[in-house]
Amino acid sequence: MSTPSRRKTRPAPPPAPAGGPEPSQSELRNEAARAALEPLAPGERPLGLRVAIIVAAALALGNAIAYFAGATIGGRHPGGGVLTFTAVLGALAVGMALTRYWAVILFEALLTLIILLFTLFLVEADSVGGLAVCLGVLVPSGWLFWKLIRVMGRIQVTRHHQAPPV
Repeated sequence: MSTPSRRKTRPAPPPAPAGGPEPSQSELRNEAARAALEPLAPGERPLGLRVAIIVAAALALGNAIAYFAGATIGGRHPGGGVLTFTAVLGALAVGMALTRYWAVILFEALLTLIILLFTLFLVEADSVGGLAVCLGVLVPSGWLFWKLIRVMGRIQVTRHHQAPPV
């Protein structure tokens, strides 16, 4: 003879209203977060966006100057890939200055790769100097990544609130 189970059974969920399923708690929180975002004012550049523009422009300019000054990497002059990367950084800086969503999200992708790469370098760091360099890149990159998330949301809200072209 088997013993009765002591497990409590959960009551069946209430039936969904005729209008469709009720949104989940996370969907409600997401909707509230979207509603709290203010569209960017014309010409407004939040701090995170200004920092990202400066970083991208400075890296592009620094790469171009180093390339044309004849800098070498491992004793060899870098190839055209450096110029391509420099052009991409320049385009991202201009796109972010124009508050284009594509530029911010591509810069976020670049930050993600930098964060992943320097996290791996951090694991391999064998000196205080190596640790300092890794943290010196990771901390500001993480901060900038975090700040740009809200900027991207505000850019999207701004685009949705603008009147369609006539």
